[in-house]
Amino acid sequence: MRYRLLFWAGLAAFLIDQISKYLVVHVMRVADQPGGIDILPPLVVLKYGENRGINFGLFQGNSDAARWVLIGVSLAISIGVLIWLMRTAPSKLMLLCGGLLIGGALGNVVDRLLYGYVLDFLNMSCCGINNPFVFNLADVFIFAGALGLVLFEGKKPS
Repeated sequence: MRYRLLFWAGLAAFLIDQISKYLVVHVMRVADQPGGIDILPPLVVLKYGENRGINFGLFQGNSDAARWVLIGVSLAISIGVLIWLMRTAPSKLMLLCGGLLIGGALGNVVDRLLYGYVLDFLNMSCCGINNPFVFNLADVFIFAGALGLVLFEGKKPS
């Protein structure tokens, strides 16, 4: 019963990620827009990207082996976080953050299984700095979940 929040947060993160990718990539067809789609320029612009590496294009690799290694790493981290949370007395915030991290990681795993790469579409620039990188909502969930687990670890369970 206690881990319901973990499950629902993970499912919500996974579904929001996958639905957003489908809408932006397949319905809005952002890949067909060379300059991207302005939402709140330059703060938020939709631009198509295929990420064969990890965040910000690090460890790019076009090999099938790299794809499967990254899938394995994502699954191992997700399982590790799940086991860690089940062996501790996590607060509700930790369960929420763990769910976000796991749901985001699984969203990117599904992309790698379906396409061979992770679909990215969000670009944010500000204050005269032109950010060349694109990311997706799964990346946001992974980052927020990991940060939350660090910040809320060891806090009194609620």
